[in-house]
Amino acid sequence: MGLRLTGWQWRWKMRLPFSAQIAAMKNLPVVTIHYCTQCNWLLRAGWMAQELLSTFSTDLASVSLVPGTQGIYQIKVDDALIWDRKIDGGFPDAAELKRRLRDRCFPDRAMGHNEKKSN
Repeated sequence: MGLRLTGWQWRWKMRLPFSAQIAAMKNLPVVTIHYCTQCNWLLRAGWMAQELLSTFSTDLASVSLVPGTQGIYQIKVDDALIWDRKIDGGFPDAAELKRRLRDRCFPDRAMGHNEKKSN
């Protein structure tokens, strides 16, 4: 008697080869959060990464955390700076960061209830 695969097992077995997955992700935005380890900002950076992944999920190729020093807290999308703690004056609100990411990568996308209505 043959082994019967369930739905998720079948999808797993028949998934795209890794090289095809990488090729498909090349057109998706890559987010990099560069944070200061001396300032203990790992939790803040991780929370922001979680917020972005929860909102944009598979529309992003990746969200990477990069440790640094000297008070750095920068967020880049495909090497374009969308937030710098020193320039923007502090840390981003999650909604503001999502808006900046959306405006850069997905300008036609609505943010739903988080987006303020314009009068």
